[in-house]
Amino acid sequence: MSDLLSKKEQRELLKIARETIVTVINTGKIPPLKTDSPGLNTESGCFVTIKQQGHLRGCIGNFVSDQPLYQLVQEMAVAAATRDPRFYPMKAPDLADFDLEISVLSPLEKIDSVDRIQVGRHGIYLVKDSFRGVLLPQVATEYGWDRDTFLKHTCLKAGLQENAWQKECDIYIFSAQVFGEK
Repeated sequence: MSDLLSKKEQRELLKIARETIVTVINTGKIPPLKTDSPGLNTESGCFVTIKQQGHLRGCIGNFVSDQPLYQLVQEMAVAAATRDPRFYPMKAPDLADFDLEISVLSPLEKIDSVDRIQVGRHGIYLVKDSFRGVLLPQVATEYGWDRDTFLKHTCLKAGLQENAWQKECDIYIFSAQVFGEK
C-alpha cells in the first residue's frame, strides 16, 4: 500500500465509523459528516469489522470505491452493523459494548500461483463462477493458519469444497492497513 493513513487519520476514521453506527441505530439516518483530511478523501476500498466481547459481530466491505474513503467507511459501518447476514441487525442495547476495526485495502491483484500469498501480509479473494469468498489478511494470523489452511477457509466461505482453490478458481491477493479501537 502506498499512502498509509497517519495515526490521527486512523483515529478520525474510527470515530466516524462509531458515530455513524450509533446515529444509524438510534435515528435510522446516516450523519452528514465531512473531513478535510487528505488521506480520508482518497478513493480506496475498505472493510469495517465489528466485534463484541472479542467475537465477530459483523464485517462488510468493498474492494473499490468511487467516493472518498470516509464515506465508504460510513456505508460499510452501517452495513456491518445492520446487514451482515450472519447476525441480527444491531439494536440500541448492542451499542453499549462493541469495538471497531477498519481495513483499508490495496487494489486486488490476480495471481497465477498460490506461492505468491504471504500469510499475514495478504488477504485472499477467491472467485469460481458465481461463488465468491474473501478473508482479510489478519484472519490467517489470528487463527494461526498456514497458506493452505487460509485457502481452504476462503473456499469454504465462498460455499465451495475446501480444495476448490486447487482447480479452476481465480485467486486475487490484496494487502490492508488494519487498525482498530483496541
